[in-house]
Amino acid sequence: MLRNLKSRKYRLIGRQAPQRSPAMAGKKVLIIYAHQEPKSFNGSLLKITVEELTKQGCSVTVSDLYAMQFEPRATRNDIVGHLHNSEAFNYGVETWEAYKRGGLSKDVVEEQKKVQEADLLIFQFPLFWFSMPAILKGWIDRVLVQGFAYDLSKAYDGGLLQGKLSLFSFTTGGPQEIYSKEGISGDIRCILWPMQHGIMHFCGVKVLEPHISYAPERVSEEKRKEMLTAWSQRLKSLWKEEPINCSPAWYFK
Repeated sequence: MLRNLKSRKYRLIGRQAPQRSPAMAGKKVLIIYAHQEPKSFNGSLLKITVEELTKQGCSVTVSDLYAMQFEPRATRNDIVGHLHNSEAFNYGVETWEAYKRGGLSKDVVEEQKKVQEADLLIFQFPLFWFSMPAILKGWIDRVLVQGFAYDLSKAYDGGLLQGKLSLFSFTTGGPQEIYSKEGISGDIRCILWPMQHGIMHFCGVKVLEPHISYAPERVSEEKRKEMLTAWSQRLKSLWKEEPINCSPAWYFK
C-alpha cells in the first residue's frame, strides 16, 4: 500500500500482482524526498523506489517536502501553548519540553508519526554545497527533536530510534573521480559523516550503504538508464543488506 500525504499520487499501472516475500511484506518505508521537479533524475529514482518497494509488499509513505511546502525554519511556531521559558527562547529546550507534554505543532507531529511507524527511512535528494538541501535539513531540525529521536543520555547505539534502518540516496553535480581521496572535493565519505553518523547513528538508526548517483546531468541517456537500473536492482535485495559499521573508521580510514 502506498500512502503519500499532501503530495503527488503514484500508481502502478497494467501490472499483475507480484509474488511477495513474507520477509518484506508488511515492512514500512518512509521516503523523505527533497527535489522541486518530478521529472528530475531524483524524481525518477523516487518513482522507481515507490514502485519496487510496493511490489515487494511494503507500505510506502512519501514526504515530498517541496510539494508539501514543508516549513524548514525552526521557530516558536513549533510550540503550541505556553513556553517553558518565555524570557529567553531556546529551541532545543522548548521543543523537548513541548514533546513531553504533547505540545509540538501539528505538522511536526505528523512527520514524527511517520518516522515512528517506519522500518526504513530513505532520504532522496541532490547534494547541495556538500550537504542536503535546506528544506531537508529543516525537516531534520524540526522532526528529530530531543525526547523523540534522542536524549543526551541515550544517543548513538542507545538512541531512541533503535530498530530502524536508513539509507541516503543522492545525486551529485560532479563526477565520481572528484569525490575521492585524491580528488579536489575529497572523499565522499567525509561528506556523509555529519548526515549518516551525526544524525542517523546519533539517533540510534542503523545505516545502509549510501546510494550515490554521480553527475546524472553530465552523462549520456544510456548511462542514466544504467544508473536507474542499478538502483532498481539494488532495491530488489535491499532487505538482505547488512548495515555499515557506522564508526569513524568507516569514514576516515
